[in-house]
Amino acid sequence: MDLRAVFRPEGGCTEGARKRRVSRRVSPIPQRKITVVGAGYVGMSVAQKCAEKNLAAEICLTDVLEGRAEGIALDLNQAAAIEGYTSRVVGTCEPGPTERSDLFIVTAGRPRKPGMSRSDLLEVNGRIVVEVADVIRERSPDAIVIVVTNPLDPMTGLMRARTGFPARRVCGMAGLLDASRFSWFIAEALRTSVKDVDAMVLGAHGDSMVPLPNACTVNGIALGELLDRPTIAALSDRTRHGGAEIVGLLKTGSAFYAPASSAVAMAASILNDERRLLPCSCLLNGQFGVEGIYTGVPAILGKMGVERIVELPLDTEARIQMQKTVGEIQKDMEALRDSGLS
Repeated sequence: MDLRAVFRPEGGCTEGARKRRVSRRVSPIPQRKITVVGAGYVGMSVAQKCAEKNLAAEICLTDVLEGRAEGIALDLNQAAAIEGYTSRVVGTCEPGPTERSDLFIVTAGRPRKPGMSRSDLLEVNGRIVVEVADVIRERSPDAIVIVVTNPLDPMTGLMRARTGFPARRVCGMAGLLDASRFSWFIAEALRTSVKDVDAMVLGAHGDSMVPLPNACTVNGIALGELLDRPTIAALSDRTRHGGAEIVGLLKTGSAFYAPASSAVAMAASILNDERRLLPCSCLLNGQFGVEGIYTGVPAILGKMGVERIVELPLDTEARIQMQKTVGEIQKDMEALRDSGLS
């Protein structure tokens, strides 16, 4: 076969093809840095998703276990040519490479084991968050922080108190994950696409969370028009214990794919100024009748962090549940203060 009949010489390349090839070579990537703290299953999944979305020129992955973050970073960098991303992942066990990060996603901490509640991790993970907060404050004083470490809401409050950052620059990943779980359970029950389900969950990221069936729709149709009250109640209850269900099945760890996806969606909304309305843990100052507590609420996330908290009307039952969930978070915050961490 005459290969000249198959391949056009470079000089004979059409102008359109040449432009397409050049545009692929020079596709820009934002010159910013994301640091992911903790290279466990959640952290390494977050780093992978951030790289595949090209959210930053550099993604710094840190872990206290020497060699772990470096190995994961090398593996992710070697996948870049196949997946087509240009983000560079740096692995380290030292704080220096995190300096001047634009955004931190904090996943470090012990995961739950079967039979444990998120609050059982309060003191051990609180000490980790304090150490991380000190590094962030000293080396990246202008950064925005997304906390994933459990128990989520008190850890987010502790992070904000320790860094001294404005509340808009410290938020927690919770409600987005819980709402995503609720959406999946609804889609399963209806045997419909999860893409058509919009769900909302407020309150603590724990057993006292507040699913809001009245705020859930399936392609614009109210959930109550599609499912009966007992079914909706069962789905809400399964959502409250969604994390524990996975812990019970895995037996040696906790969920990581959905938490990572949730944290990265929040990061993308902030870094790309998408201004998405997402449920996440924010500091309340009078909204929903709550003062000075971090808990899950709908918020618009943009380049400044939490740009606005959106207050929803709640019926009597939801208000009672909201008071209960805030009470649980207050207990954890008091325990942190008693231990000298807050």
